[in-house]
Amino acid sequence: MSSADARALLPPREQSTTVGGPGAATAAGLALGALADLLLADPRRGHPVAGFGQAAAALERRTWRDSRAVGAGYAAVCTGAAVTAGAVGQRLTADRPIARAALTAVATWAVLGGTSLGRAATTMEHHLTDGDLTAARTHLSSLAGRDPRALGEPELVRATVESVAENTSDAAVAPLFWGAVAGLPGLLGYRAANTLDAMVGYRSPRHLRFGWAAARLDDVLNWLPARATAALTVLTAPLVGASPAGAWRTWQRDGAAHPSPNAGRCEAALAGALGLRLGGRNVYGERVEERPVLGDGQPPVRGDIRRAVRLSRAVWTAAAVLAAAARLARRG
Repeated sequence: MSSADARALLPPREQSTTVGGPGAATAAGLALGALADLLLADPRRGHPVAGFGQAAAALERRTWRDSRAVGAGYAAVCTGAAVTAGAVGQRLTADRPIARAALTAVATWAVLGGTSLGRAATTMEHHLTDGDLTAARTHLSSLAGRDPRALGEPELVRATVESVAENTSDAAVAPLFWGAVAGLPGLLGYRAANTLDAMVGYRSPRHLRFGWAAARLDDVLNWLPARATAALTVLTAPLVGASPAGAWRTWQRDGAAHPSPNAGRCEAALAGALGLRLGGRNVYGERVEERPVLGDGQPPVRGDIRRAVRLSRAVWTAAAVLAAAARLARRG
């Protein structure tokens, strides 16, 4: 009996677990997409996430009401559309492993932002090194939503380091996590929810009620990835000359003090790993927040931006390896 005849006799589930099946194809796509992000960063033109954001913004203008229920419906429609698109793509490529791998790779590349995050932080470091505070303040909008007008170098550095810590999860670890869990629907659905949170999840007067559901959905979807990010910070700290013990201790002690249920874990772990002290006064337009102190060290200085970027890259690269391995182990 030939090998092809033998495979034809296998039950459907066993056929899907052979080499080259959907699980291996999805794993390959996750790995290739992460590699593309590592080497190329985000697509410079025609970014699919930007297209989704434009469509979601147009729908928001048409449907906005000062209502949690309406906002929940808006979040459900937008996120559901992304999940459905992923499910359709996954179904169409169920028996075509090369197409599945290619589609997953493109989707992974589109939803990841780890390298772009690092580049944005490095650009901030360059502006500060050049003494160009005007350019640095203008550039802060690509990293954080704080009002930059009154910020000097120390606060611009802190904002950058904190953004690198938080967005290592949001921009890289979380999409990889959901890609490992649910393949294409997980990749696209997570990025849709995270984009909606950035658009309408802020506590502005317009979105305080309308954006409530989008913000809560993002919190739920990031709960496990944020803690995975903190754990990977502990594990990868030695690779960049940082302290795993400091990362673990500060994460466990200070992570829950942050007002965000997720960001504090990432920021505390990075602060402990690099021996820094984060937190303090943040200004968001008319809103002022006094954030708790995370870590025991000194406030970050310009050179710590580069250290944070190196640790962030180590964390999300490890997450990519684990995501591909987890999906391969599932084989489905």
